Amino acid sequence: MLVSPEITQLYFKQAYRIVGKHKHAAVKICHWTKESLRWDRVCYKELWYPPVESHRCMEMTPYVGCNHHCLFCWRIHSGDRPNLRWKELPSADTKFDNPETIVTESIEARKQLLVGFKGNPLTDNRKYEKALKPTMMTMSLTGEPTLYPDLSGLISAAKKHGMVTFLVTNGTLPERLEEMDPLPFQLYVTLPAPDKKTYLKTTKPLIKNGWGKLNETLGLFPSLNTRKVIRLTLVKGLNMFDSEKYAKLIEKAEPDFVEPKGFMWVGEARNRLPKEAMPSHEEIKKFGKELSNYLGYEIVDEFKPSRVVLLKK
Repeated sequence: MLVSPEITQLYFKQAYRIVGKHKHAAVKICHWTKESLRWDRVCYKELWYPPVESHRCMEMTPYVGCNHHCLFCWRIHSGDRPNLRWKELPSADTKFDNPETIVTESIEARKQLLVGFKGNPLTDNRKYEKALKPTMMTMSLTGEPTLYPDLSGLISAAKKHGMVTFLVTNGTLPERLEEMDPLPFQLYVTLPAPDKKTYLKTTKPLIKNGWGKLNETLGLFPSLNTRKVIRLTLVKGLNMFDSEKYAKLIEKAEPDFVEPKGFMWVGEARNRLPKEAMPSHEEIKKFGKELSNYLGYEIVDEFKPSRVVLLKK
């Protein structure tokens, strides 16, 4: 069991559901799923990346642990509180649930989490009925998904259930990405810093050579035959500087899209960073323009509620 009963209870209170026998996977209702059901407001991914539908997106993770303790992360890390510590990284004897179990239990747990929307007078009932059958599985909820060893099996299982897959990774396991077949429908890599010193300060890695591994992933990126995005999570006073260095790293990866996105002061990040570290949308647009000038990518859209702009190759 990766997650102890104490951690499971904490996750439960935060509206996560731990799934599977070995307690390493989780699912939760995305903020934008709720917004879509109640107010017909959708995530920028629906606007930018067809065939995304916010109300039919299942946000989950196959592995709740992580090899980073990023300051900007909303999740609780082992050691954030004196009485809450657990093993973040898998070991040689870690037992994993099979992909089909994770997918089917995630779908079922998500249905249970959605039940309360059925009686809500604000809910679009047509959307609600469709929401019960997700068409997209996003592996990004919490933790580092590539620590789960059978990602391609998970992608194949999701496809059997009628879902395309998005995978969001910190890029520290390039060997796992290289061996994947099939690949996810869309692959995100988070680029958290323009240089090694800032990377170490920002991500607090639990592994050695994380910066080197991330750079290996950036070099591998052009060979991966799927839709690819580099995301920058930008924090004022921490990693939001030197757009030229970011651009040089991004050039190596040759992504289809780049998302400069502002850090959001939510969840556990509020205990690590001040509210003033959250950039304004205008500051993100300015940084995006600088990247655009260096990269030759075009700014094609923006989404103010999430403080993010989209650059396209």
